[in-house]
Amino acid sequence: MSLNLCLLAAGVSALMLGSTAALAGDPKPAPDPFAPPAATDHTEVATFGGGCFWCLEAIFQQLEGVVKVTSGFAGGLTPHPTYHEVCTGRTGHAEVIQIVYDPNRITYEQLLQAFWDAHDPTTLNRQGPDVGTNYRSIILYHNEAQRVAALKSKEQAGLEFSAPIVTQIVPLTHFWPAEQYHQDYYRNHANAPYCTYIIRPKLEKFLEKHAKRAAAQ
Repeated sequence: MSLNLCLLAAGVSALMLGSTAALAGDPKPAPDPFAPPAATDHTEVATFGGGCFWCLEAIFQQLEGVVKVTSGFAGGLTPHPTYHEVCTGRTGHAEVIQIVYDPNRITYEQLLQAFWDAHDPTTLNRQGPDVGTNYRSIILYHNEAQRVAALKSKEQAGLEFSAPIVTQIVPLTHFWPAEQYHQDYYRNHANAPYCTYIIRPKLEKFLEKHAKRAAAQ
């Protein structure tokens, strides 16, 4: 047999062996309908304020699908505000959190539900011991779809409270991150007095309510 014919025969044999191996391979498993959605590279952003941002940050960091939470300020006019300036009430800003989330794993509507559960939206400029316009309840929407969703969610949430909801729903003009020592505050200072007596009870109450909602679905 010539060299060319030998090479041709060897190529055909290899092709047949490859095809046979592919046919004999394990079939791909069927997708699990109960498996959680896979993470994606696509993320969206939501911005909420409901009292001290340390509390909201600790709560939203617990939610599956939330990629990152940043504490900061929004809703006012002063550029590059500091924490101490915001605390005076003269900047117009509220303490807020900005949430980066995977919409394939958690929806904006679900974030809104968590927002209502995380604080009391019926108290004007106050959450527990924290008093001032910088602690007001506020939703800052990023687009028209968020505005519509926020208004609808507010109406639905109103059925769960005995007093009227006073939450502002306004467009986000600019988000100013707070100083670094405010970020991941509860994770870094879990045993501090404010974390022990204010944040932890709020977090435990939220997680209990969140679990009940999940079980009821």
